[in-house]
Amino acid sequence: MYYLNPKVENLYRIFDQNERKDYLRLDLNENPGGLPEDFIRSVLADVTPQLVAQYPETLHFTEVLADYLGTDIAHLCLVNGSAEGIRYVIQAFTGEGGRIVGVVPSYFMFQVYSEMYGRDFVKVPYNEDLSMDIGKILDALTEDTQLLILLNPNNPMGNVYTDEEFETILAAAQEKQITILVDEAYHYFYPKTFIRYALEGEHVFITRTFSKLFSMAGCRLGYVAGWPEGIRMVQKMCTPHNTNAFAMKFAEAVLTTPGMLDGLIGRFREGRSWLISWLDANGYPHKGEAGNFLFIKPRTPAQRIVDRMKAEKKILIKTYPGVGEFGDCLRVSIGERRYMERFTEALAELDR
Repeated sequence: MYYLNPKVENLYRIFDQNERKDYLRLDLNENPGGLPEDFIRSVLADVTPQLVAQYPETLHFTEVLADYLGTDIAHLCLVNGSAEGIRYVIQAFTGEGGRIVGVVPSYFMFQVYSEMYGRDFVKVPYNEDLSMDIGKILDALTEDTQLLILLNPNNPMGNVYTDEEFETILAAAQEKQITILVDEAYHYFYPKTFIRYALEGEHVFITRTFSKLFSMAGCRLGYVAGWPEGIRMVQKMCTPHNTNAFAMKFAEAVLTTPGMLDGLIGRFREGRSWLISWLDANGYPHKGEAGNFLFIKPRTPAQRIVDRMKAEKKILIKTYPGVGEFGDCLRVSIGERRYMERFTEALAELDR
């Protein structure tokens, strides 16, 4: 008898195959400008026929990354984008019917993987003012909870946790023997990190990606950081050669080229500062204290602006419905100032 897993059959997914190359892309939290072209060419000049022909070797780059993070390779597992690492942590550290606690809204793949593998995903909602009361998280942590998922900063809400808040949550999780996964995909847009808890303690994982500030979404590379035994379990889940040689070569160059990261961070901060100043000066409420994205409350219907931005201005943004006190609002990725100027010029014209 032919068999189809009902969890897969009943899983709701949306696959967007739009062609985006001719647009200013401010819809998927990418860096619209990407890495400098001369830098790209210099890295590509070092690509050899052997690099393309051989299976990728991960040891060298893992050592480079470990040195950059001030740890050793036993604490790191390379993955094909942090989404793969999230998937493996859920598979390895929760069981069929296992209870997973996470805030909502957040990166939707947490819920997708939970449903895919038959886990019970318990949603902790945000307040109406888009803040998160950690008391709600603590109340959701029961003795049978297997995994708590946090995001720092959170996509799409843009909130972060203080050290005191995280340590309160950590103590509660340790008391109930709950593994914690903290997704830090947007870490470099906000300097505070909880990675030391993953490197110095146990039962805490951090996932990160090279897709955001590192501007390598097309290469697919991320990593999981954690205690050595936990990392060994994640590595058991990995398919052979799950990362690619191009991604590791570019990531190493970004990490080791003097001034590259500082330049990326500086251009982002300039663009964010300029955008926020323009929104404030023009009376637009906005939300997003961290990350490379903002919620913006428009004056006219949000979906109409999104549609006109695409059709008339070749700019891609998103709309989010029912975002607390904001209602239906725009969601815009932040890039360097020239892209923010192009967006605000279009917004001023269309939002009347």
